[in-house]
Amino acid sequence: MVNYSKAHLCQCLSRLLTARRSSTVMIMGERRKTGMEFVEGVLGLAHGLIQLGLKPGDVVAISALNSDLYLEWLLAVAYVGGITAPFNYRWSLEEARTALQVAKPTMLVHDATCNSWNFESLTNSVPSLRWQVLMDTPSEVNSTKIGLTTEQMKRSCNRDLTADYLWAPQEAAIICFTSGTTGRPKGVTISHLALVVQSLAKIAIVGYCEDDIYLHTAPLCHIGGISSALAMLMAGGCHILLPKFEAKLAVESVDQHNVTSFITVPAMMADLISFYRTKHISVGSKCVKKILNGAGGLSSDLIKNAIEIFPRAKLLSAYGMTEACSSLTFMTLYDPTRESCIQHSYANSSNLAYKPDGICVGKSAPHIEIRIAGDDSSCIGRILTRGPHVMLGYWGQIPSNNSSPTDECWLDTGDIGHIDDCGNIWLIGRLKGRIKSGGENVYPEEVEAVLLQHPGISASVVIGLPDSRLTEMVVACIRLKDNWQWTDLSSNHPVNKNEHCLSSTVLQNFCRAKDLTGFKIPKNFVVWKNQFPVTTTGKLIRDQVRAELLSYRQLQPSKL
Repeated sequence: MVNYSKAHLCQCLSRLLTARRSSTVMIMGERRKTGMEFVEGVLGLAHGLIQLGLKPGDVVAISALNSDLYLEWLLAVAYVGGITAPFNYRWSLEEARTALQVAKPTMLVHDATCNSWNFESLTNSVPSLRWQVLMDTPSEVNSTKIGLTTEQMKRSCNRDLTADYLWAPQEAAIICFTSGTTGRPKGVTISHLALVVQSLAKIAIVGYCEDDIYLHTAPLCHIGGISSALAMLMAGGCHILLPKFEAKLAVESVDQHNVTSFITVPAMMADLISFYRTKHISVGSKCVKKILNGAGGLSSDLIKNAIEIFPRAKLLSAYGMTEACSSLTFMTLYDPTRESCIQHSYANSSNLAYKPDGICVGKSAPHIEIRIAGDDSSCIGRILTRGPHVMLGYWGQIPSNNSSPTDECWLDTGDIGHIDDCGNIWLIGRLKGRIKSGGENVYPEEVEAVLLQHPGISASVVIGLPDSRLTEMVVACIRLKDNWQWTDLSSNHPVNKNEHCLSSTVLQNFCRAKDLTGFKIPKNFVVWKNQFPVTTTGKLIRDQVRAELLSYRQLQPSKL
């Protein structure tokens, strides 16, 4: 007998069908849907999946821009007990192929952003792939050449929600991809329970409610975008969907629809502020009441400007990771309803979240346990977490047996930090040098491997340097081979015709030619004259490279 007391994403449908039945809950351009229309779309699509032969536990990969249809697919696949694997539409063909080989989906749903992918090649390399579906069919597309469409998948359905939805094995709901230590995609398997408790935490802490008009700024292929969208579905608010974030379109949507809430990463916030400043607008829309920032902390300047532009908005910051189903901790940076609170000091440039002993990321959500694992002589150590939010594991991989008995059931975040007497978590650094740039994870080893394929480079070290817009900027330190020289326009070094030439532009184009995703391509290059520092066993001391570069701020042309 099925146990319907277990958590399931589709438990939000009943409320949408009753409390929001005739109210608009989805706006995508000119397309609007009431609660009833959206639920009917989900159930119609679910019925079509069953008719096609999708079974509980089958994986459906989705690569597309944000849309109301994307949300219908997420819920419809979950409804029939399937597992959704959202793909990053910015991936190269090889990255998509690797993710497909990991996820082993039976169906691939995509839109026109994936036209550059060779679908015949992908199908041949993934034997499990049986169906290909175009999410939204433009009028000029000949549907006979692309297999199925979303509308063809939908069938008439019974509106009775009782005893309908199913679960996949282990109650898995989503495979959310994040890059591994080598930069290759790793499928983080997240349960229905993890997504439901994360949504409830956001409703409780951020304050999402059915009166909210929520602007989708984050891509639905990222855990932050997925979890916030599900939170708003459970809260019953109205969704304003943009295909992808652009500051101009976002500002226009805020004004047109009286948007009350959205989420950002530092790069998005910087772009919004820049747009307002360019238009000489000192104060933005006063309808915005809630802004949640993730994927890196906001600088003092960004916080100050955000408060000025959105004076009525409660500004919060979250710290988390894909493996923990998005946000672990929350911190209120500014609350306009509190006249005397420490958060106001941010507006005066005395950013209390940044201190020599780390960066404060606030307190953990109610359902989350966090502890510090270190030696007895120090309160600083690895940040561990456990609870219903933790991933089931990496898709297709056996859980690691490297953890000690005391670490069993605890997820290592890979970050180093400590907890103060008030329960605030402080981050000191990342364990493995991962770079967080514009909300995306960049792993140095992957970029270094591409750069080393160039015939003019003998060694490379990629690091992240602080950047107010991107959180961290990807910078590559390189050593040139003999008979190669650096010829950026700012270089005073005379060009020798007997030597080969390299420049930032040449190397960036080389990275693109090697199918390195755009956000991973270094923004700056530093020519390193000496050997890179290593330990006695020959291991690179990456932190020393970073420290030397920070002390030498001029990036072009740099010779260290």
